[in-house]
Amino acid sequence: MTLPGTPATPTSVEEDQTDAKARREKGEFVRGVSKFRNVLGEDTDFPAEPGRYHLFVALNCPWCHRVTLARNVLGLSDSLTMDVVFPSRTTEDDTTGPNLWEFNPGRIATFTGAALPECTPETATGQKFRLVKQIYEAEGSNETSVPILYDKKTKRIVANESAEIIRMLNAQAEPLGSSLPNAKRPDLYPSGADQAPLRAEIETLNDQIYVNINNGAYKAGFSSSQDVYAEAFANYFETLNALEDRLAADNRLFLTGETFTEADLRLFPTLYRHDPVYYLRMKLNGAKILDYPHLWRWLCRIYKRPGVAASNSLVHCRQGYFGRSWNNVVPLGPTRPMPYPEAYAHPLLARV
Repeated sequence: MTLPGTPATPTSVEEDQTDAKARREKGEFVRGVSKFRNVLGEDTDFPAEPGRYHLFVALNCPWCHRVTLARNVLGLSDSLTMDVVFPSRTTEDDTTGPNLWEFNPGRIATFTGAALPECTPETATGQKFRLVKQIYEAEGSNETSVPILYDKKTKRIVANESAEIIRMLNAQAEPLGSSLPNAKRPDLYPSGADQAPLRAEIETLNDQIYVNINNGAYKAGFSSSQDVYAEAFANYFETLNALEDRLAADNRLFLTGETFTEADLRLFPTLYRHDPVYYLRMKLNGAKILDYPHLWRWLCRIYKRPGVAASNSLVHCRQGYFGRSWNNVVPLGPTRPMPYPEAYAHPLLARV
């Protein structure tokens, strides 16, 4: 089960860029490649130290959601500071240009008619930048994406690839100042020779989930080719079916068994968005997660873990995704059987 243009052996980190321009011209959504790939704790310029590093994120972005999830479940919310952009990007009439992430805590959300309390000014560079673009420009880069892992001491970007950031945070959680003792902190990607089979299982799941679910949702929602959309749609729901069967086979708690791992963390942001956002916005209306009882209970199980609910906001998701639609109107539902995210506290809502 592969998507058009993806490599024969899919990658769980980034999309193959072969013929990217031609594929885009044919209507396919092709995600770009992040360019800052330093390794915190291994590169001598970026030692793991508590209080030194910072995150720039958008709460509507599922790639950022991976990182905020890791920050919270690993006990790093106090030692890894964070700024949050407004979920809708700059508009056509902005003097600096459209479609840019901005730090603007006073901006009014069309969805709520008020400012969003999670949004912040930019606090890490010392420059009080308004745009994420300016953080990159300070390093001579033309990138504009989030998340960014930033070094407040050297005023440099460490990394901007979410898959690599979450693995760094896991590997360096203790020296970064985790508030959780080792015995209580999840190990999302265990090291050691004895854990090699588990790591291989995680990598296989990551490949399947990234290509068909995480990036597959964008293939379906943002491609302008009916054929590309149809294949992405099919792959997305085939993969949901396979994951449902995986959980149901032995009634396991998590994707690899009894332990919460990186594979669960990477799947969660997409499924968290599916019913209230992606079902409509990404044209993924084949089914809701509520229609998959084991996946729904898995989703609720993770949502109740400490720090998970606080790692994101469906208000930001709705504003960010529907605020980019042609009329900027944000749908108010679903409200049955219960509004979201309140529904995630009720695992028995799933249809059996």
